Amino acid sequence: MTGNGTDNYMNAVAEVATIAGNVARRYYGKSPDVRLKKDGSPVSAADYDAEQSAREWIGKNFPSDGIIGEELPPTRESAKRRWILDPIDGTFTFLQTVPLWGTLVAVVEGERVIAGAAYFPALDEAIVAAPGKGAWWNGSRAMVSGVSDLKAARLVTTDARFNRDPTRRDRWLQLQNGAQTMRTWGDCYGYLLVATGRADVMVDDVISAWDVAALLPIITEAGGAFTDWKGRTTAFGGDAIATNSLLAGAVRDILVPPAAGDST
Repeated sequence: MTGNGTDNYMNAVAEVATIAGNVARRYYGKSPDVRLKKDGSPVSAADYDAEQSAREWIGKNFPSDGIIGEELPPTRESAKRRWILDPIDGTFTFLQTVPLWGTLVAVVEGERVIAGAAYFPALDEAIVAAPGKGAWWNGSRAMVSGVSDLKAARLVTTDARFNRDPTRRDRWLQLQNGAQTMRTWGDCYGYLLVATGRADVMVDDVISAWDVAALLPIITEAGGAFTDWKGRTTAFGGDAIATNSLLAGAVRDILVPPAAGDST
């Protein structure tokens, strides 16, 4: 596959996510070699091999594009278009043989995401989106929920401790206490749940661009809202809030500090 059109990139991110995810799946449940990174998070042989398979495909099919991945050094970082890769989002989950892990692939121009895909090999679920093209979950159009009352909202997060900032934790607890339910083990699967209407709010306190670049168009094209904790529609803010559209204002009224600007 070659070419630079949006349709080509939308097809390409889906293909790369599938290729890399299937490499990771070969290791799933088989105790791959693991080490701890500087931040204390685990990385395994599965992460490296999956990312390498994605890089090889991109290098062959889009040789002028840059690549930024979680586990390997960047390639052509200053290129106009860059691929952002997370070979296993939820490595801890993967290593515990919990199936809620996924492979994330995005293409960006600057900080604008032009296509994103998420593939969940252990669950056989995939979703892909591009601005103006919709979000497609296993071949069908994905849509966020119609829940409009925070008291009926289903919240998801990766880790509910929110240790980075006590004020932020207080805001999260206010949101949690006002919602119907809250569940963890989120990672990328939490965003899929929002995009497909099975949850209403997904919040992460600390993330990197490779954790959410693919997910921004997936949420927005499914009819939702995706921002950082300052209310900006970006995958590069270091944190993330994803909601359906009807709860977007109420959730951000709680989580986004007023001085940070208008909510999205």
